[in-house]
Amino acid sequence: MSDITTYLKKQILDAIAPIAEVKPEEINLSVPRDSSHGDYSVNIAMRLGKKLRRNPRQIADLIIKGLHDSNKFIEKALVAGPGFINFTLSPDYIIDALRKILQQGDDFGKTVSQNPEKILVEFVSANPTGPMNVVSARTGAVGDTLVKLLNWSGMQAKSEYYVNDTGNQVNNLALSVDLRYRELLGESVEIPPEAYHGDYIIDLAEKILKEHGPDYFLKEDESRLEFFKKDAIKRIVASQQADLKEFQVTFDRWFFESEAIKAGKVRSVIDRLLGLGLIYDYDGCLWFKSTEYGDDEDRVFIKSDGNPTYFLPDCGYHQTKYDRGFTRLIDIWGPDHHGYIPRMTAALEALGYPRESFETLIVQQVNFLKDGVKMKMSKRAGMIVTMRELIDEVGVDVARYFFLKRRANSHLDFDLDLAKKESDENPVYYVQYAHARICSVLGYAKNQGASLESDAETIVNLSELKKPEELDLIKILNRFPDIISDAARTREVHRLPMYLESVAAHFHQFYHNHRVVTDDASLTQARLALCKVARTVLRNGLTLLGVSAPEKM
Repeated sequence: MSDITTYLKKQILDAIAPIAEVKPEEINLSVPRDSSHGDYSVNIAMRLGKKLRRNPRQIADLIIKGLHDSNKFIEKALVAGPGFINFTLSPDYIIDALRKILQQGDDFGKTVSQNPEKILVEFVSANPTGPMNVVSARTGAVGDTLVKLLNWSGMQAKSEYYVNDTGNQVNNLALSVDLRYRELLGESVEIPPEAYHGDYIIDLAEKILKEHGPDYFLKEDESRLEFFKKDAIKRIVASQQADLKEFQVTFDRWFFESEAIKAGKVRSVIDRLLGLGLIYDYDGCLWFKSTEYGDDEDRVFIKSDGNPTYFLPDCGYHQTKYDRGFTRLIDIWGPDHHGYIPRMTAALEALGYPRESFETLIVQQVNFLKDGVKMKMSKRAGMIVTMRELIDEVGVDVARYFFLKRRANSHLDFDLDLAKKESDENPVYYVQYAHARICSVLGYAKNQGASLESDAETIVNLSELKKPEELDLIKILNRFPDIISDAARTREVHRLPMYLESVAAHFHQFYHNHRVVTDDASLTQARLALCKVARTVLRNGLTLLGVSAPEKM
């Protein structure tokens, strides 16, 4: 949180104290869309009006009269509409804010917490049965950026990818590779509908045949299939890791489902819930009484054939997260997992973990538009289906930015024509160009012998900055810490690209109206300092998005 929002909240709380008891989290400061309404606005008077049965405008007047702005940060505070209080910051505060930003340097935007919450964010976790699709790519961008935002906001967040390397899906993978392997050796085989049919299965079989020859053809079915399963999973996971790395997504840990099973975590879930009387036998299956914790129906843990459902080892895996010291879990899932939320929430609560410590975010589907028409996602028709194809088509920067620009729980129409444009119409190009332009200005100043002093925060006369475009740019730059903390707190990563586009727009407005390098050395130094801070904010913001900040374009 920025110094000014902390200051304003303290002022408001102190002014309200004689009237009513209000908690700090009840003070919600917002930035008015219309700058003529001030720099910050608060609606607490209207909320208190209902509680105290008094006119909100009268309460707002009392709050304003109770402000003790000893630091002279507030130029004016006015009542507006039904009871809003609009604050306009003083020019002296704005200049002082720029000086403090210069002092923080590249760390501007970071928050240090004395007692950071330990958070584990699990995302992507695509099955190791084939290439990752574009929803996995979108989930990867969202999860990676959220982890960075949480850490910048003072939390201790880690990222994790869960590999489902047991169960029917990987058994089916082994069978699919086996059939193609035998086919390559000349055997006539029939590929069943439930097998994996992608070309990558043939590629896997060809690699095994090339490296091991026909040796596995002579082995027993069980031995051969077990080898094919392990080999295929290893190759597919390596391919997924390579694609994710190129997409600027890395994980602190890749956790395999088989690890949780070997560690006895699956058995411990059954034992713990049996002891609580939450497991029962019906129709040859073991059921979990998930309805007692808000689920719409009880869930099967062990099927009649003695094998666990997918749900049971997943519960064991989530238990390991708490065992490893994490106090908050955030799972980011695709659109087809929405119905899975109540059962997992129920299981974790039944196992004794606080209900509110488990969060889920749903990332919605991606549709591609070309010439304004929605494309059918079909590999057979040569359309984009996988993460790799998307990277090859538009590049990492554009793909990540477009994924992050829209609210994650909303369907995304990805405009391929816009994505390929190198103009201001393309939002990522617009933001990157602002950064490149600033680098060009600072480079030009250096060539002209007017480069910024290294200790600019103490030497430069920043009070030279008086123009509306200069002050407006400083004000929006000063909001960067609030944008990071708000995006992390709400888990709404789209707030950051929206903010960066606004920063770029304010910088372009300043640049088009005022020369940076002038005949006035003092003014030049002040404007170069402003440019330096704008560059820092844009670079830090783009880095958090996993998007490059080019110095030339």
